Amino acid sequence: MIDPPYPLFYTFNFYLFGVIALASALAFVTRKSPVAAALWLVNVMFALAALYVMLDAHFIAAIQVLVYAGAIMVVFLFVIMLLNLGHPSEIADVRGKWGKAAAVVLGVILLAEIAVVSGASIEPEWIMPRGEMERLLAEKGAIGVVADPLFTNYLLAFELTSILLLIAIVGAVTLGRRPDAADAAVAPIGEGSINAG
Repeated sequence: MIDPPYPLFYTFNFYLFGVIALASALAFVTRKSPVAAALWLVNVMFALAALYVMLDAHFIAAIQVLVYAGAIMVVFLFVIMLLNLGHPSEIADVRGKWGKAAAVVLGVILLAEIAVVSGASIEPEWIMPRGEMERLLAEKGAIGVVADPLFTNYLLAFELTSILLLIAIVGAVTLGRRPDAADAAVAPIGEGSINAG
């Protein structure tokens, strides 16, 4: 990573991709069409990957594109198409004045939390010593730095996340399942035989 003071080109691109990520995130949460929202989320993932590259986290950037912008978004679009949510005008997460007022209040609370955290001092033990990342990269490699804590300290959270995604997909398949044509044809026949008897 470049040591400060940062060059103008680096600073410009860092803030450029940050603004793109924020604007895409706002477009993601304000779209009524779930497919359009998912595509804006892909844009967020690409902007975050660019920021990771600028922070010298190239492996994380590649995983961001391959896993999140690729595999996870394909799953999202699959679930959206499977549920067949209908016309975008019929989709609304927040209905009525009270729902919108609650959303505004929660947004103000979130902004206040961000302001408090931004002004708080960082504990010295939370700051990585200079040169520590280079030492870890030389010792474990780019993949080992990520894989070692992921599959040791955070293994339970990692597995729970995968189970949660699996439950979401199974739920979407269950909700989107339509009765077979054979079932639809059997129902009238059964009803007719009962009425005849």
